[in-house]
Amino acid sequence: MSISAAPTPPRIPEAVHRRRWAILGVLMLSLLIVVLDNSILNVAIKTISTPEPTGLGATQSELEWAINSYTLVFAGLLFTAGLLGDRLGRKKILLAGLVVFGLGSALAAQSGSPVELIAFRAVMGLGAAFVMPATLAVLMNVFEREEQPKAIGIWAGGVGLAIAIGPITGGVLLDHFWWGSVFLINVPIVIIAVALMVWLVPDSRDPKPGRIDLFGVLLSVVGLVLLVYGIIKGGQLADFTDAAVLGTIAAGLAVLAAFVLYEKRSDHPSIDITYFKNRVFSAAICAIALVFFALMGVTFFSVFYTQSVRGYTPLETGLLMLPLAVAQLIFAPRARLVVDRFGVRAVCTGGLLLVMATLAAFTIFDTDTPIWLLEVIFFLMGTGMAHIMTPTSVVIMQALPREKAGSASALSNTFRQVGGALGIAVLGSVLSTAYRSGVEDELTALPEGVRHTAGESIEATIGVAEKLGPKGEPLVTAANDSFLHAMHVTALWGSGVALIGAAVVFLFLPGRPPKEQSPEGQSPETVGAAGR
Repeated sequence: MSISAAPTPPRIPEAVHRRRWAILGVLMLSLLIVVLDNSILNVAIKTISTPEPTGLGATQSELEWAINSYTLVFAGLLFTAGLLGDRLGRKKILLAGLVVFGLGSALAAQSGSPVELIAFRAVMGLGAAFVMPATLAVLMNVFEREEQPKAIGIWAGGVGLAIAIGPITGGVLLDHFWWGSVFLINVPIVIIAVALMVWLVPDSRDPKPGRIDLFGVLLSVVGLVLLVYGIIKGGQLADFTDAAVLGTIAAGLAVLAAFVLYEKRSDHPSIDITYFKNRVFSAAICAIALVFFALMGVTFFSVFYTQSVRGYTPLETGLLMLPLAVAQLIFAPRARLVVDRFGVRAVCTGGLLLVMATLAAFTIFDTDTPIWLLEVIFFLMGTGMAHIMTPTSVVIMQALPREKAGSASALSNTFRQVGGALGIAVLGSVLSTAYRSGVEDELTALPEGVRHTAGESIEATIGVAEKLGPKGEPLVTAANDSFLHAMHVTALWGSGVALIGAAVVFLFLPGRPPKEQSPEGQSPETVGAAGR
């Protein structure tokens, strides 16, 4: 017979405790615009790649940079954003981030070239870097520990809601307005979120903050930019053995290695490296990075499959992606109940294996595969993702003291975004390389300058084919066949990454804790394994 531990006195002021669910709603609205923007952009990729006046005529590498400029600034500054939130107050940082994000969105909507779009997307990434970690940090400071898994599950479900709303909203906007409307839509949401934030959300901070690690942040940003630029350049050239590509990638890895060494020796590091001595914390972080690596790359090519190969409109593409989001919305808040029964190891391993299987299933898709199969695959993929994100987020956030909530959230989101950025860069480059290899024989009759441009992406090839008229029809067929082959290769790469993630969580995440063990008596190894 077990003896119950004495109840822990509440740490949340009663006035805050009473409105905690309303506060969670405001935090989810703030989260909504950050995720909404990326899911909208996925639908708009094809339109932006279309020549003016419909789009900006962006190339494959420019499209990747339009996504990665946002993601790299976001990931590189999350360290600083989390530390500033802990030091200056998370509400202040959240409000500042929302304002910058809204300004960047308004500017991005008016971009006159792909270069301008890339620059203004970086401004949006700056704002988002201060929004994302602050939402989860505030959540940890308005909910008592026993309610945190439920709140984090609902928070994660908000990601599913944003993914659902984003493509549909983007499709409707692109059907009726110009491409810039997918960014302008963020502005009214920001205004509403700021007003509600000022009214409802309390401020919180770390009572013993450290100094800001400016040099460490600089090293991390430079290292990530060099690494991802090298990978994108390798895909653009279809040659990863090129001296410039290898040199850039090597320089990025060297700077990141220097960053780790500096953080170990610094008395005020951006990342406290000792956090990673906890194998459960490290495995959870790794799982988040790997699942986003696989999924972001797949999302990138699935838009081209539905629109370029299958001929669906942006709105129809958004509706086709709805099952992915609905599954996350349904299962993310309930994942804690499955963890209670089976343990975090079994749930996360099963989720990653399901993601692996759905990624591999993309190899069956052809030009005339029944579209309902894609809907089933998306729903199962969203189900798997929901059973990874909620348990790992709980593990990460409960592994560190409440006072360090900003740092814990920043670490979680940094690895998520870095994983997503590398997924787009690596899998996007695999897609580009495989596509160019498959279609180049069909482009030999074109002038050399046109040949190189036409081989960059399926949209570029189809654009050239349309200019050729009836003579370009065989080129369209070749483009579709080459893209399908490239998509199959890329999906298998993503599936392999998900399998590595499944092995990591199976080996290092905790199993189901003994029934007689109370949550208060759990060791650091089992923190977050059960959300009660």
